[in-house]
Amino acid sequence: MKSLNRINGFFGKLGYVFRKCIFHVLSVGPIPTHIAFIMDGNRRYARKLNLKEGSGHRAGFSALMSMLKYCYELGVKYVTVYAFSVDNFNRSPEEVQSVMDLMQEKIEELLMQESIVNSFGIRLHFIGNLKLLNETTRAAAEKAMTATAKNDNVVLLICVAYSSTDEITHAVQESCREKLCKIQELESSGSGGDLIGVDYNENDQEFAIKLSDIERHMYMSVSPEPDILVRTSGAYRLSNFLLWQTTHSYLYSPVALWPEISFWHLVWVVLNFQHVQPTLEKRKKLV
Repeated sequence: MKSLNRINGFFGKLGYVFRKCIFHVLSVGPIPTHIAFIMDGNRRYARKLNLKEGSGHRAGFSALMSMLKYCYELGVKYVTVYAFSVDNFNRSPEEVQSVMDLMQEKIEELLMQESIVNSFGIRLHFIGNLKLLNETTRAAAEKAMTATAKNDNVVLLICVAYSSTDEITHAVQESCREKLCKIQELESSGSGGDLIGVDYNENDQEFAIKLSDIERHMYMSVSPEPDILVRTSGAYRLSNFLLWQTTHSYLYSPVALWPEISFWHLVWVVLNFQHVQPTLEKRKKLV
């Protein structure tokens, strides 16, 4: 057993040196600040290999840990993953509960001393309508965010109970609530006069909902927009994920299922991003 551990340790160090050389070459060009992943294909992977139900998601978690390590070694500051959508709650209660149980188990693993979270100093953000999660899973997510709140090296955003339409609706509702509270405060203090009777055009700059208000209330306001969005399994649908934030993102969809994603997929997408990045930057400036 000790000999096997030594061999594994040797190849692990050799792999790290090899990746470091590849990343050194990539660093000649622009390195993406933020990469988002739609982790598609876990269930199909399990069916493909005739694995029992739930095995695909466990394999997907292992793939995520490897991809996080590669991203952070490369110098990517933010990684976002689409773990569970609002629509996924429409699946069978047994499958939903299985995913919630696995999520809770893996959150606990991430907080262990030897985990990748502590190795890289990762701050965890769980993004979405967390009220939709069951109590134990939500408590685990909140515990993880509190435990990693002081980490400032890199950031992992895990989108659970998330959809873009829900995020945008939430942002608009919060913006309206904020403006309404402001109006009510002015009226109660007497300094606002009769705002209801004032011509709207005189107050639209102060009380109208602006783009900046909506963006400030987005779940994803804690991070910059993704430079790259990767969806595995060869699908070219965004599936209600980061619709607001990906206007200028480079989209990449390898045919590999999520548990099959590799180091070379990351290298390839970064090379392609570096090729189109000047064009993407020009388009951003035109907005």
